[in-house]
Amino acid sequence: MNINKILQGIDNLKVKGNLDLDIKGIENYSENVKEGYLFIAIEGFSTDGHKYVNNAIEKGAKAVIIQENCDKNLFNIPEDVTVIMVENTRKALAICSDNFFNHPSQKFKLIGITGTKGKTTTSYMIKQILEKAGKKVGLIGTIACYSNGRKIEESDRTTPESLHIQELFNKMVEDKVEYVVMEVSSQSLKLNRVDKCNFDMVIFTNLSEDHISEKEHANMKEYFETKLKLFEMCKVGFVNSDDLYTTKIPKLFPQSDITTFGIDNFANLLAKDITITNTYVDFKVKLGDRNERVKTGIPGRFSVYNSLAAICIAQKIGISKEIIKEALLEVRVPGRSEMIDNKREIPIMIDYAHTSESLENILRAVKSYTKGKVICVFGCGGNRDKQKRPIMGEISGRIADETIITSDNPRDEKPEEIISEIENGIKKTKGKYKIIVDRTKAIKSAIKRATKNDIIVLAGKGHETYQEIKGKKYPYDERKVIKEIFEELEKNDRNKKDKKGE
Repeated sequence: MNINKILQGIDNLKVKGNLDLDIKGIENYSENVKEGYLFIAIEGFSTDGHKYVNNAIEKGAKAVIIQENCDKNLFNIPEDVTVIMVENTRKALAICSDNFFNHPSQKFKLIGITGTKGKTTTSYMIKQILEKAGKKVGLIGTIACYSNGRKIEESDRTTPESLHIQELFNKMVEDKVEYVVMEVSSQSLKLNRVDKCNFDMVIFTNLSEDHISEKEHANMKEYFETKLKLFEMCKVGFVNSDDLYTTKIPKLFPQSDITTFGIDNFANLLAKDITITNTYVDFKVKLGDRNERVKTGIPGRFSVYNSLAAICIAQKIGISKEIIKEALLEVRVPGRSEMIDNKREIPIMIDYAHTSESLENILRAVKSYTKGKVICVFGCGGNRDKQKRPIMGEISGRIADETIITSDNPRDEKPEEIISEIENGIKKTKGKYKIIVDRTKAIKSAIKRATKNDIIVLAGKGHETYQEIKGKKYPYDERKVIKEIFEELEKNDRNKKDKKGE
């Protein structure tokens, strides 16, 4: 593509060199640059892309885009390489990427979801409803990216860099996708990753204290205002009427079409008569012109809010109430309050809770609706934040009825040493606990101790399907582990019956 077409829409360009160039690709990582590419230098948190301009040129970059305030001493650009200087290279990357891939997000309906919690579950609910209705769907989110029924890659962040977003969109256009559901993080809004994304509908689930740090947001005000950028990009939105922050949005955007959903306060879509058990939640809500009972196999009050957000989107699109109800009943989100079916009907939940806050949230949630015991099985990853280990131990000791401390991605550390640090925290409580280093044996022990009224929370691994030990990832899928444990228990039961019959 001609470089002039790629640069279209970028203001205040300063150019040195030839602009009659045919560009074969765009990159912001110098190692990926090939002959005839345009390299765009991004200033990141840990490293400055301007340091790699020379490397990009050596690999064949015909042109480079740099930022006005960059250190010019970092590179020595040959005369035959075109240099383009811009005010903001992050914005330039988004614009160039959208141009290069010929504006892919204008070729399908794009649904954006932001908020502190609930983005992933809500995105999967919407995906399930749309696919149930026969639509071709794409998804970009925390766990993985999908296009028309296929997983195309695992994710390493909630919202990718703008170049990668446009590449994924382009792939989805090729797959003839009709709708794309995308989780939109506050960082992606702050760092211009979703610039030039043509949103048709957006959701704001909730806002709570998170991502407040030197590298993210200075305070809650900035955090909220950053999230609001999504509503500046789209006129059709859906917000939680029970959240202190999101309830302000209709007044902040009076010209937009904003629909509210909630449980406690007045809302356009209101959930009533809620039943929460340790395996599901159901509630009444208006679907079309009638109140209908909706059930989903993801327990917890938060699941009602996520379902309501998904219903808002589905009804706006015009999907029938029968399909909405069927899809929400069937939906499962990998590693997010994921209930694992088994013949003994013991409630077993796999959840990605691997931080102090997420562990406390999930344990408090299940505690509120479980009649019997809450049995928590968890560990902490090696080569990571050591300070959280005793804190998480104390949290589980306070909230869970029983805790089994075990191994979880020990990496280069000894599992026993990590467990000992967790134990230091749980000892501060009166909580019952035991240590079983082998994770499979720990899960088996929990299953043997549980009844239908209890719930087992396997925290930490979530959607992961490996254990990382000494730099190597070994296959480890808790779903398969659970299945094998029940098969073994069933076999043992049969053997006992056979011996009695002899």
